[in-house]
Amino acid sequence: MTRIHVYAGDCTTTYHGGDGPRRERGRVVVVHKPDGTLLVHDAEGYQPVAWLTRANAVHRETDGEGGFGLVAVKDGERLRVESRADADHASYGATAAGTEVGDCPDCAGLLVRARGAVSCLDCSGEYGLPRDAATLDSTCDCGLPRMAVERGARFELCVDRDCERLDAAVRERFDREWSCPDCDGDLRVLRERTLFLGCENHPDCETTFALPDREVVGICECGLPRVRSDDSTDADESASGAEPAYPADARCLDPDCTETPETV
Repeated sequence: MTRIHVYAGDCTTTYHGGDGPRRERGRVVVVHKPDGTLLVHDAEGYQPVAWLTRANAVHRETDGEGGFGLVAVKDGERLRVESRADADHASYGATAAGTEVGDCPDCAGLLVRARGAVSCLDCSGEYGLPRDAATLDSTCDCGLPRMAVERGARFELCVDRDCERLDAAVRERFDREWSCPDCDGDLRVLRERTLFLGCENHPDCETTFALPDREVVGICECGLPRVRSDDSTDADESASGAEPAYPADARCLDPDCTETPETV
């Protein structure tokens, strides 16, 4: 478990940055976080009087008499905090703080969602999430929470990618579902950092499309899927009053498409 170091005492703080040097002294509390962030707090308010976030390096010095010195550097910035006399120091185990989403099946600790991951507060368990995933109240057979992700359709999967893989679920549903508009090939579900649709005849055909992160609700005249837009709520009624096949503002997967949508 990572640790937060806390110092308290009569300190001199010196900051060097774009506005020139700034020097302050007072009885303060200094927080050194695991990501290299250094915060200096005095008796007033919530805002630190000096700080350097995510420093490239933080060096700690001791004088053998209970004092300390901290130096944080980042690009052209430098923050030094030096105690003037004996100072207090303590360290505490620390984790991400987030929304409770369940219990860890490995140690029975609490699972929280924070900063794009589900993490256990008591062990090293951590499961990265897609940026737009929603955690669900349901639980996988392995004991971990499930999540919902939209990639052309709604997929409900375990948060552990080694248990259920989003890539496999999307390929099973959409691989070769549509033909390439520029040749006779099929569009395959591929991954290079992110999932996308690419023609199977690559490199002869370089046609690619971003995999939709909204529901596919119809087919465009060009043969590509039409995707529900972010604010789609209602569908237009046709002249005959029949239910349409897609919302009025659904868009073609190809942003440059000029075809009209297919009606059924």
